[in-house]
Amino acid sequence: MSFCRKTTGYIKGQPPGRIIAMGFALVILAGALLLKLPVSVREGADVSFIDALFTSTSAVCVTGLIAVDTADHFTVFGRTVVALLIQIGGLGVTSVGVGFILMAGKRIGLKGRKLVREAMNVDTSKGMVRLVKNVLLMTLCFEGAGAVLSFVVFIRDYPPLEALGISLFHSVAAFNNSGFDILGGLQNMIPYQSNVLLNLTTSGLIIFGGLGFLVILDVLRSRSFKKLCLHSKIVIVMSIFLIAAGMLSLKATENITWLGAFFQSVSARTAGFSSYPIGSFTDAGLFTLIILMFIGASPGSTGGGIKTSTFFVLIQAARSAATNQYAGAFKRKIPADVISKAFIITFLSAIVVGTGTFIMCLLEPEYTFLQLAFEVTSAFGTVGLSTGITPDLGTAGKLVIILIMFIGRLGPLTIASLWTFKPTANARFTEEGITIG
Repeated sequence: MSFCRKTTGYIKGQPPGRIIAMGFALVILAGALLLKLPVSVREGADVSFIDALFTSTSAVCVTGLIAVDTADHFTVFGRTVVALLIQIGGLGVTSVGVGFILMAGKRIGLKGRKLVREAMNVDTSKGMVRLVKNVLLMTLCFEGAGAVLSFVVFIRDYPPLEALGISLFHSVAAFNNSGFDILGGLQNMIPYQSNVLLNLTTSGLIIFGGLGFLVILDVLRSRSFKKLCLHSKIVIVMSIFLIAAGMLSLKATENITWLGAFFQSVSARTAGFSSYPIGSFTDAGLFTLIILMFIGASPGSTGGGIKTSTFFVLIQAARSAATNQYAGAFKRKIPADVISKAFIITFLSAIVVGTGTFIMCLLEPEYTFLQLAFEVTSAFGTVGLSTGITPDLGTAGKLVIILIMFIGRLGPLTIASLWTFKPTANARFTEEGITIG
């Protein structure tokens, strides 16, 4: 009892970001232990602890990078564990915890509301319980619809019960922007690269999952683009622009269909599904995917990256500096603190990707710089695309990728704030200019 009280007191004294990070870490560790159980591993398959940890981290961080093929190495129980980890990671440990508390009929305290606010990146604690309920209901609706449409495709190639399991898993993975598949043979969606229904269903789930729950709720509430808040307008416009730009770039650089170019453009920013072997792409195509993966999805969504709104703010800030006009859009001015935060996030993200790539070049010299940069960016953006080198990485290399996936899911700014203890008194100093540029 004394230990429990001390532990509870310790947790209560921690900032929200640190509690959320601890929650993710505990879920990852629990998932790794579950995936190591004999009931999780198929007979004849070998899953080391580092591979189980890698799989659990990739699932909770909704990435999709795999050290071992999910279908070939894990039983139905093991795949169910992976699906649950993806669901927890996509919704967020805090949101799932609040959901269970609500189902138990308990009240959510101020601390719980503050954690949800931090996890979902919203500015106010008002309506947190209602927001969580809406998020859970929305997730159920999207994943249910996705499973039904996917079942129409998979029932043609698999027995009904197996097709149902694959459909449910695929829908959960797609909406939560995690590129896991359970088709076996490391083939992902390559066998269905020309199936219009499955490609569009998967793309739709990825897009809605990557827009962010707040944007979807704003659209449902406003039902008019003009009535949307500035954040929603920016997210929608940037998402459309990036999908179109990525599709045109991939079509110009790769020998793929328009459907394939559209699908890979959608998948590259957040999800990690592939309908073509990424390892066969040209350097120009891989570079296009790296840019899309680094930008990522939108705030409050199931995806990673620096986020579409951050990229938009950077563009507007650059335009403002070049034209000596205010940074803004849709007749609204962007606050200076938002611009500063966008540059900080991008700077920290670049440091993470750059440092990670450098370390991987030291640990895995047999691979090219582009292959390793692609792998690291995919891990940071919680995307899951790979040129095919992930299963062959050494233990040290896998640990680096695990760490980068964790940073990418929580966000570099949150990670940087983990070492912030109690605020210190603000000392005011005299300002002095610095020559830059």
